[in-house]
Amino acid sequence: MNKRLSTESPASGGRLRTPSRRALLRLAGAGLGLAALTGAAGCRAEDEDPSSGTGTGGGGKGDAKGGGEGGGKGGAPKPLWQTDTTAQAMGVVHALVVADGVVIATGDPLKGFDAATGKELWSREELTVPGAQMLMGGGTLYLASGQYDGDVVGIDPATGEETWRSRLGGAYGDPRVIAVDDTQVYVIAEEVENGELTDRNVIAAIDTASGRAVWKERRDAGTEEHGIIAAARGRHLVYTDYRKNLTVRDTSTGQQVWTRKISEFNYQRFAVEGDLVILADDGKLLAVDLATGKDRWSLTAEEFTKFVGPTVLDGVLYVSDTNRKLFALDPRTGDVAWENTGLSEREATSPWHFALAGDVLYAATELNDRGGVYALDVATGDYLWTYNDGSGELDEWFVTTTEAGVFCLHGKRLTALPV
Repeated sequence: MNKRLSTESPASGGRLRTPSRRALLRLAGAGLGLAALTGAAGCRAEDEDPSSGTGTGGGGKGDAKGGGEGGGKGGAPKPLWQTDTTAQAMGVVHALVVADGVVIATGDPLKGFDAATGKELWSREELTVPGAQMLMGGGTLYLASGQYDGDVVGIDPATGEETWRSRLGGAYGDPRVIAVDDTQVYVIAEEVENGELTDRNVIAAIDTASGRAVWKERRDAGTEEHGIIAAARGRHLVYTDYRKNLTVRDTSTGQQVWTRKISEFNYQRFAVEGDLVILADDGKLLAVDLATGKDRWSLTAEEFTKFVGPTVLDGVLYVSDTNRKLFALDPRTGDVAWENTGLSEREATSPWHFALAGDVLYAATELNDRGGVYALDVATGDYLWTYNDGSGELDEWFVTTTEAGVFCLHGKRLTALPV
């Protein structure tokens, strides 16, 4: 089932009076969502009052400085704290973690900051390789070992202390963590033979109880160990690669369930929801059946436009496009619940990283010094405000949320905003 987005922009202004996000999805599921929401796009708020915030760092390095503009709720909030990190997040999808009241950004040395104050709690040199993906499972943060010894390490996020190590016996070279579930860590690694690295690579599952490999499967000749984006859900390990493949393996055996070609290399996250994997594929948003690899639904973007960063949060699919439009959809059907066209006026790149807190959706932009973190009403898509740290750096933004705050990473700068 292929659908095409309308090239007509919904009317601007005004908030649609709807009871809840779930109510929107019920409308969408009945095929009424888009019609019911005509005119509900969250355009730029009228009479915006740009504001810049300053405050004290609360234990972080220096003052909390940053600014933003906004309308619906009076502008971007002032940072709770702000500090510099050792972050090296270029090309990393999972670069920012908040766990046990500690905020961690990928880098070397790896550092943990108090989520409430920004105070540096711990710092560990050569714990992990620079720019490593950081994935949580069962309260442990799993990373490639900074000793380049063919192992994966697990650390306690509260202390930075190593609490787990794989037992791979030198059979793997340069393993990279790509996914984690309740019982296994999944890695891509170079194969070692007679103590020497080969030009072959394997995908493997490591048991988190014993640290030993449960299974390993050699990948096809010509495949590369870089450029893997993956997710583990139940019986399915799903990943894309540089060779424009979408592949699903059985998590218990490693056996390939199916693989298929996609139109372009996927360098960002995709979404797995229920029995679907949803990814941006050239000019389409494509939903594929996890069991069979067959198309379930697709959404075609406007001409010369691509989708960016599909993410499912609280049962809603959020995705932007390269025209800087932002959509909320029903992941089961692809029906549009709301569409925000006002972000196209903001002279920034498209949002690619999303997080929720209460009734606000936070959307972090790609590479652009004029972007930042957008806040939008989660039920209607109405634009509320933008936070930008004022650094002028071109690095992409990352955002994550907890009850303690909204945490933004931009280049090496880490900022906490109030929820």
